[in-house]
This record gives sequence, C-alpha cells and structure tokens, in this order.
Amino acid sequence: MPIYEYICKDCDKHFDVLVRGSETPVCPSCKSKKLEKQPSTFAVSSAGGSSGGDLPEACRSCSNPAGPGACGMRP
Repeated sequence: MPIYEYICKDCDKHFDVLVRGSETPVCPSCKSKKLEKQPSTFAVSSAGGSSGGDLPEACRSCSNPAGPGACGMRP
C-alpha cells in the first residue's frame, strides 16, 4: 500500500495519504475529491555503514533502496 502526496484543488491543503487498492482519497480538511497528485521523494536510512564519502558522485546520489553503492558503481 503506497503513500501518496496530494494537494487539494478546493482548499489548497497539502497532505499524504495511504492508498489501499482502488480507493479514492479525499481531502482531510474539506472532504473534496478534487486532488492533484504530487511527485514524492523517499529517504533511506541505515544503521552504520558507509556515509557515501568513499563512493563516486553518481553513487552518492543514487536512489537505489538497497543503499549507496548497491547499483554496482562502487570503485
């Protein structure tokens, strides 16, 4: 079940919502269904491991969920 970010076109409220199946989300403020889906980002955190300082620039900016260097660009 993905979490999506939306902006309500009626009241301009920004919010995140967990969408289940074919469920249609509504604005938590005004209950409108006139929503605009926003591009979202995600963050990955790990306990310990490399900070990415020893990896090429391309690896430090990689969004591979397995972590820095997981894409095979490790030197």
